Amino acid sequence: MSKIADKTPQALIDDLDIVLNEERHALTHGELHKLEGLLERKEALFDQINQITDLEATVLDDVHGKISRNQALLGSAMQGIKAVATRMSELRKVRRGLEVYTPTGSRAHYATTGSLKLEKRA
Repeated sequence: MSKIADKTPQALIDDLDIVLNEERHALTHGELHKLEGLLERKEALFDQINQITDLEATVLDDVHGKISRNQALLGSAMQGIKAVATRMSELRKVRRGLEVYTPTGSRAHYATTGSLKLEKRA
């Protein structure tokens, strides 16, 4: 029983449970580089589980809860990545200088002078 195809339905569900726990760990510890490999394993297990015709939905309740939890974690991780990208974009704009509108409505650009180092505060 070394192949996924040779496993019992419960063994497949147990394997999926393990992958979902690993996915949760990767998401909560910022190990996003591990997600691609976990996704491949998860998809292979989903394919096998979907081929089982006599599986009762109640058997998958625990797994469904973990999938929902991981989706929420993944959404939060994506929001965090977008926030960092936005902040870095703003910092790049500041380094290039400041653009403002004059009282007449035209744009004025003021170059940044001095140190371009970021100050770190506690």
